[in-house]
Formats: sequence, structure tokens, C-alpha cells
Amino acid sequence: GRLKDWLSVFVLVAVAILPAAASAEEARLKNITIASEKEKLLVSLEVEGAFTQDVMEAILKGVPADFSFLIKLDRSRSWWADEELADLEVTHTIKYDNLKKEFAVYRSWVDAKPILTQSLAEAQSLMSRIEGLAVIDIRQMQRNQQYRLRAKAELREMTLPFYLHYVFYFVSLWDFETDWHSVVFVF
Repeated sequence: GRLKDWLSVFVLVAVAILPAAASAEEARLKNITIASEKEKLLVSLEVEGAFTQDVMEAILKGVPADFSFLIKLDRSRSWWADEELADLEVTHTIKYDNLKKEFAVYRSWVDAKPILTQSLAEAQSLMSRIEGLAVIDIRQMQRNQQYRLRAKAELREMTLPFYLHYVFYFVSLWDFETDWHSVVFVF
């Protein structure tokens, strides 16, 4: 029916275009996918290169880290400025409990309760991925129109307890911000 038609229109996989100067160590978005389900436009994506050695050392010492994902959806218009339909920011936070040897990962768009794991790989995966984030109700979109979904990820300066400032003097090295990556599609 109607939903099946929308699903076939929306299922699209786009590989983000990387800047020519990007080095292997820079954080970047990849595997951006757009789909629809239950009358919602969904986006999935992941960030790679965010867990530098400095970031991991800080996390393992108990310093929480926040990744922010910014997602915008615009409808392209020929004679006017593009129409902004959605402007979302979701946050993933990781905290390590050294006594329990356990990571707690909070994802603002999923649940208020953290996911607990002793696996570093699982914690990194939970922090680095968004799967099926509802961006907009597709009934707000118009058929045969061009849309642009943009996304980026950021790690802001970690807030350190005062006594750790001398240990992590170069705190700005932890900051990262990916470039905006765009996916253009027709509904």
C-alpha cells in the first residue's frame, strides 16, 4: 500500500563524500542511510576516528565524554530559500566505572537508562552509531520534491575535575568536529 510505496522511495544508502584533505586519523561520518518506517523518516549513521588515544585515556580514568550528532532536513526550493523541516541534536555520553570495570552509555534519543557493558568495543559502537533516529513525520513532506539531509558529529571539550587539569593539559586535542555531510533525495 501507501507505506510500502514510501518505503521503496526512501530506502537509500549514501556514502558521505569525504573532504580531499581528510587524514586517516580525523573523525568523519560514514554509512549515512535514510529509510521510512511507520510514517517516520529515519536516519542511521556512524562516526569513525572519534576515539583517539587521548580520548580513550581520559574515559578510562573516569572522565565522561559526550558526542553530539546534529541532523538537519531541508526541502529544496528553486526560487526561495530552502525550507527547514527538522533540526535535531542528539547526545551520546560514555562514563567508565573503574571499580566495576563497566561502561555506561547514555543515548538521549533512545532511553533515559544507560546501556551497561564491560566491553570496550561494544561501548565504542554504541557511542559511534545512530540507528533508526526518527527525523520527521513523512506526512509533513511533499511528493516529487527534493530534500537534503545534513549531518555532523562533535566531541566537545570534556569537563574535567580540577585535580585532573594538570594531567590533561592539552584538553583541546580532544575536541573534534566532522564536516557536514549531505544526502540529497527526492520523495
